Amino acid sequence: MGFVKTVFAAGTIAGLAAFNAMAAEPDAKDWAAIEKAAAGQTVYFNAWGGSENINAYLEWVGSEMQKRYDVTVVQVKLDDTASAVAKVVAEKTAGKDEGGSVDLIWINGENFVSMKKQGLLLTPGWATSLPNWQYVDTENQPTILTDFTEPTEGLESPWGGAKMVFFHDSARTDPSAMPDNAAQLLDWAKANPGRFSYPAPPDFIGSSFLKQLLSEVIDDPSKLAIPVNETTFERDVEPLFAYLDQLHPVSWRSGKAFPQNYPDMKQKLADGELDIIFAFNPAEASAGIKAGELPETIRSFSFSGGTLGNTHFVAIPYNANAKEGALLTANFLISPEAQLRKQDPTYWGDPTVLSLAKLPEADRTAFQSLDLGVATLSPDKLGPVIAEPHASWMERIETEWRRRYASGN
Repeated sequence: MGFVKTVFAAGTIAGLAAFNAMAAEPDAKDWAAIEKAAAGQTVYFNAWGGSENINAYLEWVGSEMQKRYDVTVVQVKLDDTASAVAKVVAEKTAGKDEGGSVDLIWINGENFVSMKKQGLLLTPGWATSLPNWQYVDTENQPTILTDFTEPTEGLESPWGGAKMVFFHDSARTDPSAMPDNAAQLLDWAKANPGRFSYPAPPDFIGSSFLKQLLSEVIDDPSKLAIPVNETTFERDVEPLFAYLDQLHPVSWRSGKAFPQNYPDMKQKLADGELDIIFAFNPAEASAGIKAGELPETIRSFSFSGGTLGNTHFVAIPYNANAKEGALLTANFLISPEAQLRKQDPTYWGDPTVLSLAKLPEADRTAFQSLDLGVATLSPDKLGPVIAEPHASWMERIETEWRRRYASGN
């Protein structure tokens, strides 16, 4: 099936532009032609650059793409995915519908929703047409088909799972005393002042923590599955900010300052400044131990009632300069080989999006033989997945958080 670009414009000129764009789209059915056209291309992969092990993994991806397909992958390291979205928006505004500067974006959540609504993505169906899509676990991982409640419609390709987990140093803190929900976490923080904190929004991990809290304290969690109701928003989030008003005075530096990001939290745990931190990867603690960044006494825990979970994706902008190279890269990212390396805590530890039942026997055995690390919880101890709220909630609670706390008061 060929790709058809959706064009959000009116009139004869827009129609002609749509026709020309259609002719330029790669045909995912003709994979040999895509490989041929991709040779020699450079893919500018806009991806978060805040983790050394993730950056090293992407360097490996780049080396494999060069060897296999003569495709050069350049990681454009981002602090915030929104900056890559802003580039594409600016190019569309300037009429640059071909030869864009962004070829592939590590994306999910509100950034995906924003790009989808603005018609900034390669047309629907490309992801489900990738040869390695046959291995993707759409049956048991529903967040692969909906991103923050928004249907993905083949506009982005999954390449990793995520679930919030907490961890602590068992040499300093009693494993049996770890909190099992948000209320218990607040009680623990009050009993251990200065030993817990979180990154300030809009840092992704910090914002995710706010959503975890909101999912536990809001009067009706079903409200989070639909867009924010501005009429009831203040009442809906009142329990969240009442919680934070109690948490901040007993947090690290009395809530007057916050860790910069997850790596900063991890360093503070290693240095003994914090006793409980959290990440969006069940194998993160084990990966930190293997990398020598955390002591071997670090252990993970979760909330029995569930923690936030989602899938992260790669997307191709509608005006990407190296569309074929981007398609090849997205397909390689969901290959059994790339997913196996990605799930290995030695390299990253990010959960796979593949179904082991769909894999060839040798690949399935390789996944089953992976040592996920001493600090990685077994699936039965991870607790249920709490679905991400509709993307509008993140933007609104981030704005409200900044209004209340950005000055550190």
